[in-house]
Amino acid sequence: MEERVDTGGPVATDEVAPVGETLAEKEAAYEKFVWDNLRRNYLGNYLHGMLGMTGFRLVNAPTFLPAYLHAISGSNTIVGLGLALQQVGSVVSPIVGANQIEHRTRVMPAAVWMGSLARIQILGMAASGWLLSGQPLVTAILLFMFLFGLFMGAQRVVFGLLMAKVIPISRRGRLQAWRNATGGLIAAILAYFAGRWFIEPNLFGNGYGVTFVFAFVLTSLGLSALQMLLREPEPPTTRPRSRLRERLSDFPRLIADDPSYKYFLIVQMLATASRLAVPFYIIYAGSTIELTGGNLGLLSLAFLGADTLSNLIWGYLGDKTGFRLILLLSLIAWICSTVLLMSFHDLAWTFAAFFGLGAAQSGYMMSAQTMILEFGDRDDMPMRIAFSATAEGIMASIGPLVGGIMATALGYEMVFGVSIGFLAAALLLLTFMVKEPRKVRTGRV
Repeated sequence: MEERVDTGGPVATDEVAPVGETLAEKEAAYEKFVWDNLRRNYLGNYLHGMLGMTGFRLVNAPTFLPAYLHAISGSNTIVGLGLALQQVGSVVSPIVGANQIEHRTRVMPAAVWMGSLARIQILGMAASGWLLSGQPLVTAILLFMFLFGLFMGAQRVVFGLLMAKVIPISRRGRLQAWRNATGGLIAAILAYFAGRWFIEPNLFGNGYGVTFVFAFVLTSLGLSALQMLLREPEPPTTRPRSRLRERLSDFPRLIADDPSYKYFLIVQMLATASRLAVPFYIIYAGSTIELTGGNLGLLSLAFLGADTLSNLIWGYLGDKTGFRLILLLSLIAWICSTVLLMSFHDLAWTFAAFFGLGAAQSGYMMSAQTMILEFGDRDDMPMRIAFSATAEGIMASIGPLVGGIMATALGYEMVFGVSIGFLAAALLLLTFMVKEPRKVRTGRV
C-alpha cells in the first residue's frame, strides 16, 4: 500500500468504492477505503489494544499467574508445565486459523469468535479459585491455560491480519505505541493495587481470581469497541480456498522466497526459547527479597510501567527506521536486565531489573509482530503470521517445562544463563543475517 497524506477530508464510507475492471483500479479503490476510514479504524484498534492488552498483560505478565501457580502447587515444575501447556495450545491453532481466513474477504466475524473464546478462559481461571481447591484447582488452571493459548494463537493471526488491512504501514508503530502505552499505564496501576488490595488481603477469598475477573472485563470491553467501530475493506485479491495439507506444503516456498524471513523465524525461535526463564523471574526475586503482596504489586508495576514508557519510544522509532532496530535494542536490554536481576539482590535493583525486562519484552513483541507484516506478498500474510506464531509456540511450549526442571535440579542461575545464551545467539543472527524488510520493499537495500 502506497503512502498518502491523510488530510482528514473524505467522509468515511461503509463500502469500498465501486471497483474498476483492472487490478490497479481495484487496488486504488482498496487504498481509498483504507484512508477514508482510517480515523474510525484507528480509534477501534486503539481502544481494542488499550483495553484488551491491559487485561492480557495482567494474565501474561511474569508475576501474577506464575506466582498463583506456585502458591497453589508449591512446585517449580508445575509452574513450567502450566506455561508450557499455554504455549502448546498456540502451536497448531495459528496455522488452522490462517487456513480458515486467508480466502475470506472479511475476517472480523472470526476475530470476534476467537477473541471471545480466549477471554472465557480467563474467566474460567478466576472462577476455579472460588469453586475448587487442592489438586482439582491445579488441574483446572492448567486446562484453562492450555485453552487460553489455543484460542490466543488463532486470535493472533486474525487480529494481525485485521490491523494490516486497515492501518497503513506508516501508522502502525505509533498506533501500537499509544495503545500499548496507555494500556500499559492502566495495567501497571491495576497491577500495583491488585497486589495490595486484592492479593495481599485475599479479597473475597480469592485475590488472584478478582484480578483475573478485572482482566476479563477489560479485554471484553476492548473486543466490543473494535466490533462496533471497525470498518473492514474487501481486498482486491485473496487466495483461493485450499486444504490445510496443501498450505503446509507451501512453507518451504515461503522460506525460500525470502532468506531474511527465514533468519527472522530463527531469531524468533531463539528469543522465544530464552523465555524459559520468564516464569522464574518473580520466583527468583522471592528468594532474594521478601515477596509480600505489596512487593509483588511493586514489581508488576515496574514490569508493566516500563511497557508503558518504552512503547512510545519503540513505536515512533519503528515508524521512522523500521522495526529491525527495535528488535536489536530489545534483545540487548533483555540480556542486560537478566544479568542485573542475577547480580543485585535488594528491592531497588530488583525493581530496576523488572523495569528493564518489561521494556525489553514490549520492544520484542512490538517489533516481532510488526516486522512479520512487512515480509513477502499480502495474500500470503495470514500464513506467514501463522508460521511465525507456530514457530514461537513450539519453542515456548518446550522452554518453560525445561526451565522448571532445570530450576529444580540446577538452580535459577543456570536457567538465566541458558536464557542469556539464546538471546545472544538471536542478537548475532539478527545483526548479520536479517535485513530491514521495509528497506528491501523500497529498494534501499
